[in-house]
Amino acid sequence: MKPIGQRFLMIYAGVLTAVFAVTVLSGFARTPEKLSVHQLDVQRINVREPNGTLRLVITDAASAPGIFIKGKEYPHPDRKTAGMIFYNDEGTENGGLIFGGEKNKDGTRESHGHLSFDAYEQDQTMALDSHQEKDGRYTKLQFNDYPDYSILEEIQLLASIKDLPADQQNARLKAFFAEHGGPTRRILLGRNTDGSVQLAMNDLQGHPRIVMKVASDGSPSLQMLDGNGKVIGELVPRQ
Repeated sequence: MKPIGQRFLMIYAGVLTAVFAVTVLSGFARTPEKLSVHQLDVQRINVREPNGTLRLVITDAASAPGIFIKGKEYPHPDRKTAGMIFYNDEGTENGGLIFGGEKNKDGTRESHGHLSFDAYEQDQTMALDSHQEKDGRYTKLQFNDYPDYSILEEIQLLASIKDLPADQQNARLKAFFAEHGGPTRRILLGRNTDGSVQLAMNDLQGHPRIVMKVASDGSPSLQMLDGNGKVIGELVPRQ
C-alpha cells in the first residue's frame, strides 16, 4: 500500500489535470462575442446567422463561391473575381458586388465593376455595370423582369448538357427558354462604346417602345415605336 501522502499527491495531480483539461476545452468551445484587431488579412469571410444560414461572402477571386440555393452550393459557370455575394434569409444568392481589372500582355487595359440584386431564386432584376475593354468602355443601369420558375432548373439543365457540343447546348437552352420564359429587359440607361448615351424603355415582351438618345456627335433624338419595332413617333432637332 502506498503512503497516504503519496496517494494524496497523486489524487491532487489528477484533479489539477482534469481542471486544466476542462478549462482548455471550454476555451476552444466558446467563441468570443467581440474581437478587435488593427488589421486582418484573409482570403474569404463567410457571414452567417446564429442558425448557420449564409448571408454574405467577402472573397478574393481564387476563393469565389459557386451558386448557393437554400444553403446548397452549385458550380458557377464563370465566377472568377473578387467581391461580395449577398444571400437571402433562406441562404439563397440574391445579388452581389464584384470588381476587377488589369493591363493585359498586349498593353490593353481592362476594368470592370458590377452591382446587382436578384429576384427570388432568379437572376438580376437590377444591375449596374461599368466596363473598360480593348474596344472601348460602357456604363449601364439595367432593370429586368424574370419568370417565376427557380433558377435551379436552369442550373440543372446546364449541368446535364455541359459535355454536349456548343451548338447542341445552345439549342437546348433556346428550347428551355421558349418553354419556361427568359429574362426581359425593361429599362436601359447607359453610355455606349461609341460615346453615345441613351435611355430605352421596353414593354412586357422586351420590345423597345421609347428610346431617347444623344449620339456621339451631340445630336439628340426621341423615338416611339410599336411592338414590331416600327417608328410611330419621333422628335428630332430642327435643321
